[in-house]
Amino acid sequence: MPTTTHQLITIAEAAALIRVHPRTVRRRIAEGSLTAYRVGPHLIRLDADELDALLRPIPAAGAVAV
Repeated sequence: MPTTTHQLITIAEAAALIRVHPRTVRRRIAEGSLTAYRVGPHLIRLDADELDALLRPIPAAGAVAV
């Protein structure tokens, strides 16, 4: 059976990777844009690969959206 491994990172590490405040990461978790995993009673971790879903390119001025 194939296994998948997830690189789980902290909220602070996630915020540093995408250069935002940790509060922004928490807000994205609350609104459902990011999935968080609770490890034990207090620790919260995120899948590092899921952060890419938050990043979207900004279209150039005058460009037609596809």
